[in-house]
Amino acid sequence: MTKTDPVEAGPTRGELSAPHSTKAKLPERDSVREEPTDGEPIGMGRLEGEPNRKEWPGGEPNRKKQPEGELIGNGRPGGESIGKDRLDREPTGRVPIERGPTGGEPIGREPTGRGPIAGEVTGRGPTQGEVTGGGPTQGEVTGGGPTEGEQARAGMGSAGRMLASREEYEARAALMRAADVGDPIMGRLVTQYGAPEAVEAIRARRLPPDFIAQESQQKHPPNLTTRLNAWYARLVMANPKADLEAGGRSGARLIIPGSPEWPTQLNQLGPSRPLGLWLHGTADLRFSCLKSVAVVGARAATAYGVHIAAEFGVGLGESGWTVVSGGAFGVDGAAHRGALATDWPTVVVLACGVDVCYPSGHDTLFAAVRDQGVVVSECPPGVHPTRARFLIRNRLIAALSRGTIVVEAALRSGALNTASHALALNRHLGAVPGPITSGMSAGCHKLLRDRKAVCITSPEEMIDLVGVMGDDLVSHTRAPAVPRDKLNEPTKRVLDAVPSRGGAGPASIAVAAGVGLDAALSALGGLAAAGYIERTTSGWRLRKQTTTYPKAPDSAALEPPPTPEPQDPPEDPTLMYDSPPLPVENL
Repeated sequence: MTKTDPVEAGPTRGELSAPHSTKAKLPERDSVREEPTDGEPIGMGRLEGEPNRKEWPGGEPNRKKQPEGELIGNGRPGGESIGKDRLDREPTGRVPIERGPTGGEPIGREPTGRGPIAGEVTGRGPTQGEVTGGGPTQGEVTGGGPTEGEQARAGMGSAGRMLASREEYEARAALMRAADVGDPIMGRLVTQYGAPEAVEAIRARRLPPDFIAQESQQKHPPNLTTRLNAWYARLVMANPKADLEAGGRSGARLIIPGSPEWPTQLNQLGPSRPLGLWLHGTADLRFSCLKSVAVVGARAATAYGVHIAAEFGVGLGESGWTVVSGGAFGVDGAAHRGALATDWPTVVVLACGVDVCYPSGHDTLFAAVRDQGVVVSECPPGVHPTRARFLIRNRLIAALSRGTIVVEAALRSGALNTASHALALNRHLGAVPGPITSGMSAGCHKLLRDRKAVCITSPEEMIDLVGVMGDDLVSHTRAPAVPRDKLNEPTKRVLDAVPSRGGAGPASIAVAAGVGLDAALSALGGLAAAGYIERTTSGWRLRKQTTTYPKAPDSAALEPPPTPEPQDPPEDPTLMYDSPPLPVENL
């Protein structure tokens, strides 16, 4: 590495953001930061004597002057500053980054271990749009935000808003190529240092010493050397700019933590939270998942399971709840079709890229979902599914929804894997009972027997389980009432003492019922008037109840075929034959 010659004068970042402010004397730096040569990676550590990030007199820490035309940071010539000062100097027509509801740090980038930076506020709750059911963001109201060209280059589309910098999007797109989906080690690295710094560390093939020490204290310490070599080999072949441009051309968009469309419930996944999500569809993922239920089950579902899944899809969609599933054959596909029939959005979570149709037989279904809902994947475009990606994908299905219902599942089924993720996230879990002779319902019965799931038999019961207390209650089913239930207790006892055959007198009935003679006579008169009993020559007895069955509708299949009506013979007998009749003597 070569050191650049220090320059005595030059505009600082504070001067760029406030050119007319009075300059204060800045503290001297003990050493000059080393600038990389062409192709040399940038290290992560702070050089000796470099001041920490904090409030400085005059606005910013001392920075050396960059030679004219040299790129700084994210490749902006002329020493243009980046970060917070850039936000203060946004040109006309652009709005500053939207602040969190607590008035803290602006949303758009994750917090790092070096102090709060322009990142997503930790533990923030839903925004005002989530509470009130949606609404335009500040950028949409004022017409600010990036232009359509910038959105297309970043893969955001016309429906998104880039609150994070393009450098953040490119860094996360590159890391999505380098690391496996759900890699907790990469998740901790990005959470602590940020995505751009993580990319630089992997390119330099040198992880921070404090991060290495932290990982060595894990219960099962990973082999960081092997993991770093695998990340480096994949990162060298990654082209994040091409991924973003290809996604923008195909209509897909990339969202990252801090984006307006990012579902905040994914933060409960911790280190295994996705680095980003690729979306393809018209629905807003965040608003669609505010009221959502995951419907999962077996791929080789029975006719019973397909029917129940479609019924749940229709019932949830008609009640304003989004169906989240994996888009596979069987239960998943039936649930998505049921939701699409109600003109309500549905979410398909894939184990491959959003541009890959798997299974290929659901190409028509996925096209309908893109028009009405959204297709989600944490895999980069062009990635094909594997067995491990299917199991890791299930955690997203459980995390995006308020609760999960298992329609059909064998004892060894991927649906039970989704159920385990739902229980680990403390989400509601329901199971649909099936025939005890069906092996495809054995997994559901095991969940019910172990008291891990609630028995669910209708969409209304599932909404009652995951809905708001007092607003989404289901009406309890009651047994049908019969007229006998309205009788008082003495009258019921007298009615039970009346024989069904023969007859009995009032005295014997009173003794059998255990009531007085006056009470028995009063009850017998009322029961006779109501039609329960009748009086015969031998005494009182129960009236025979005639059971009537509704007459079945006449069916044409049960009717005899119509017989042709006899026709009168014509007056001229010769017209009855095609040829003249034979003479009588020849008959």
